[in-house]
Amino acid sequence: MIQNLELYRVFYWTAKELNLSRAAERLYITQPSVSHAIKQLETELGVALFHRGSKGVKLTEEGRLLMDQVDKAFRSIETAERHIAERHQLMRGELRLGSSDSLCKYYLLPHLGRFCSEHPRLRIDVAHGTTPEIIRLIKEDRIDFGIVRLPVDDPALVVMETIEVQDRFVAGPRFFHLAEEALPLAELAAHPLILFTKTSSSRQFIENFARSHGVLLEPEIELASVDLLIEFAKAGLGVSFVTRQFVQNELDAGKLREIRLDEPIPSRKIGVAFLKNRLLSSATKVFIRQYLGVTGLK
Repeated sequence: MIQNLELYRVFYWTAKELNLSRAAERLYITQPSVSHAIKQLETELGVALFHRGSKGVKLTEEGRLLMDQVDKAFRSIETAERHIAERHQLMRGELRLGSSDSLCKYYLLPHLGRFCSEHPRLRIDVAHGTTPEIIRLIKEDRIDFGIVRLPVDDPALVVMETIEVQDRFVAGPRFFHLAEEALPLAELAAHPLILFTKTSSSRQFIENFARSHGVLLEPEIELASVDLLIEFAKAGLGVSFVTRQFVQNELDAGKLREIRLDEPIPSRKIGVAFLKNRLLSSATKVFIRQYLGVTGLK
């Protein structure tokens, strides 16, 4: 093992910036010092870590392999420092989480607003993406936990349930006649459908449900935003599949109507997911327990 760990710090910032001058600025040392440290590390390891060029440097294959591990190590150190700072009281630190845009707006936002009001010195870092994307961010240690749609079956994760939601087909005035009585799913599928993109868990859920009833859903429009699903339905462009709780205001105001089916759509649950054996920060534990109301978190 290399005895001088400062060499890895120089390597890390050089690999981040791919420029010796910018790395030197980050490290508050001179460019020759950066070059010397990189050369020393390469000598110790017996490999070239960078290709030198007139416009900067590029990682070699060995350099990329080393950076993958060094990056993880630096993230682990940052996490440990953050946890130490937060250990006893929520005076500083950050809350790193991820969710889809819809869950963030319609579920998380009120809780985050209250949390920020009561803990103003804590930094909030929210990543956006589909449930599969949020799971990937958790595993890459880019976020501490995620709010995801269940079911999630991943042996690397702890998943704890929060609330139950109900998904429904809804439509604007152009298709209000479809809401007069319950329809077979196959009949509804003959009308223009507006669904989430294929990578979303909601899209996978409704397609699996439809297939279980022998129906293939072929949407006319695919969207990545629940707000657009709502607006497109209101504009009469088709029938959207959304979480009922997220369109309650539109339903109450008569701007949308729920399309009932002969085949009842099962409810789904929202959950909190994080890596097994992960040391969660104090801020994360407080938010999950006190603001999301999740019990059983140690």
